[in-house]
Amino acid sequence: MFYFVCFAIVALIILGSMSYACYLIPKMLGFPKASKFTVWFVPILAISIVAFAIFEDDLFTKNDAKELLSEQSIFLNDDFELVKNESMMAPGEYYHTFTLKISKKDKLRLIKQIAGSKNFKQIGVTIEDFMTRTDRYKGPKLTQNYETESQFIREYFEPHKKGYAPTYRKIEIDKNEALLIFEDIDD
Repeated sequence: MFYFVCFAIVALIILGSMSYACYLIPKMLGFPKASKFTVWFVPILAISIVAFAIFEDDLFTKNDAKELLSEQSIFLNDDFELVKNESMMAPGEYYHTFTLKISKKDKLRLIKQIAGSKNFKQIGVTIEDFMTRTDRYKGPKLTQNYETESQFIREYFEPHKKGYAPTYRKIEIDKNEALLIFEDIDD
C-alpha cells in the first residue's frame, strides 16, 4: 500500500508539472487561449491513456478476436462466446490470451483445415519450438500445424529486426470441447 501511495503522489506531481508547463509555455509565447486549453487537455489525455491500459482486457471485443484469428487464416462462420481474455505486460514482454467457445460446426471445420494443411504433423512427430530459435531477428515467417493428444494447433512465428521481439502466435482447438484458445507472446 505504501508503494502505491508513493507512486500516486509522484504521478500527481509529474502530471501537475506537465499541466503547468503546457499552460505556461503557450502563455509566454502569446497564446493565452491555447494555454487554457492545454491545461485541461494534457491531464485528460494522460488519464485516458492510463485508463485504457488498465481496462484493456475489458475493452476487448469479438471483432478484435476475429481480426487476430484472421491474420492466421482462421475464420469463424458461426456466433461464438468470449469466455476469457487476459493480457500482461512487462518491460520487453507482452502476453495475450483469449478463449472462445465456438460452434461444433466451426470446430470441425477448423480441425479439418489444420489437419489438411500441407505441413501438418500427427501425434508423435517432432515439433519445432519456435521460441528457442537462434535466428529470432531474421529469416522467413514460419507456420506449423500439428496434433497433440488433446488439441489441434496452428503456430505462427515472424522474426523482426534486431531489438524487436518476434511475433509468436498459437491457436489451439480443443478435441473434447468446442473451445479455441489463442496465445500471442512477444518475448
